[in-house]
Amino acid sequence: SLGSGPARVKSKVEQKLFEEIKYNDDSDCAIIVFETSKSPNEEVMQIIADKCKVDINNTYAIYAPTACLTGSIQVAARIVETGIHKLHQIGFPIEIIQDGFGTTTLAPIAKNDIEAMGRTNDSIIAGGMTYYTINIDKEKEEEIFKLVRKAPAKCSSNYGKPFLELFKEVDYDFYKIDPGLFAPAIYSITNIKTGKTISSGLNNLDLLKKSYGLN
Repeated sequence: SLGSGPARVKSKVEQKLFEEIKYNDDSDCAIIVFETSKSPNEEVMQIIADKCKVDINNTYAIYAPTACLTGSIQVAARIVETGIHKLHQIGFPIEIIQDGFGTTTLAPIAKNDIEAMGRTNDSIIAGGMTYYTINIDKEKEEEIFKLVRKAPAKCSSNYGKPFLELFKEVDYDFYKIDPGLFAPAIYSITNIKTGKTISSGLNNLDLLKKSYGLN
């Protein structure tokens, strides 16, 4: 099952990334969230503890299937992180970001986890809105704003149909999907040095309705 949360930092799953952004977690506990309906057993918890180099008694797991309200909420809660990840992919200097917040729709609960995965992804791709403030000199502002215009999900070659439909077309192989699709629908970025704001992207209500089964 998919795992997210602070334990990913402690286990150094993305060590190169965390070295790049100079982030480290020196806490003596590990917390992970699993997208599954099955409770992780002691063997799984020991693996997490070992990878994070903490005592198993200080290792905690939350688990919930994607096809439930908690599943919809925890994916939606990643909206700001998802936006930053896409910015990093396209060469945006994420160290200039001062803060951010985001909103998106909560996907209706689906009948199974595969359909739920489609709906939760579409919530971000077609309905996610992110807002960031940056600190950059005026001379470099336009260069940064050009990158922002490439960030929204609509810039992906795979954009335009519900995620579940696309997933079926590639035989349920994530690696055949353009990584650029995994981004918010809209970015708004304000440079606090100049007060100038750029917004790029669009909400796609028709796609959301189709994904949610509201047609």
